[in-house]
Amino acid sequence: MAQSDFLFPDNPRRRQEVARLHQQLLGCLLDSFQATNELIGVLNTHLGCRLPPIEMRRQGTIKENCDAVIEAVRGIQTELQQVDQALRDKLEPTLYQKLRDVKEKETDKVAIVQKVISAILGEATAAASAVAVRLVGSGATEGLLHKLAAALGHIGASLLGSVGVAVLGLGLDLIVRAILGAVEKSQLQAAIKSYEAHLVEFKSASDRYHRAIAEVTDLVRLQTR
Repeated sequence: MAQSDFLFPDNPRRRQEVARLHQQLLGCLLDSFQATNELIGVLNTHLGCRLPPIEMRRQGTIKENCDAVIEAVRGIQTELQQVDQALRDKLEPTLYQKLRDVKEKETDKVAIVQKVISAILGEATAAASAVAVRLVGSGATEGLLHKLAAALGHIGASLLGSVGVAVLGLGLDLIVRAILGAVEKSQLQAAIKSYEAHLVEFKSASDRYHRAIAEVTDLVRLQTR
C-alpha cells in the first residue's frame, strides 16, 4: 500500500477508477484507428486515393496517437475536398446543387455523379459513385471528421495528453505512475475529472464517426453485389 493511502484511504478506489477510465479511452482511441483505416481503404479502393494506413503506437503518448488520427483525418478531408472540387468543375451548377441538397434522394445523387465520375477517376464503378455521394454529396461525413479531430485535439491538449499508451501489459500501478507520477488525492481526482469530461465528448464524436463509416461500407457492398 502506498504511503499516501494511509492518509487518503479512498486512493485505491480512485486508482481503480483512473485505470478503468484509461482503458475506456484506449479502447475508443483504438476503435478510431480501426475505423479511420476502414475509411482509408474505401477511399483508396473506390476513389483512387493513396492514403497510407495508420497504426496505434503502443509506447507513444495519448497526444501522439491523437495527433496521428488527426493527421489522417486531415488527409481524408483533403482528398474529399479534391473530389468535391472535381465534381463542381464537371457538373452543371444546378446538378451540383442537387448533389449538395440534403432533400434530394440518394439514388438521384448517384445518378448525377455517374454522369461525370469516369471523367474524374478515369474508370469508375457504381460503388465509386455511391462512395462519392455518401462522403462528398451529403457533407455529413465532413462535419463528423471535423468533430472527431476537435475531440482528439482537446484530449491531446488536456491533462491526458502526456499519458503513456500501452494497450497490452500495462498494469494498474504503471497506469497511475504514467498518469500522475504520484498518488496524491488531488491528482487522482483531477485525472478522473479530466477522463470523464473528455470521454463524453470523444465517445459521442467517435460513435457517430463509426456509424457513418459503417453506412458507407454497407452502401459499397450493395453496389458491388
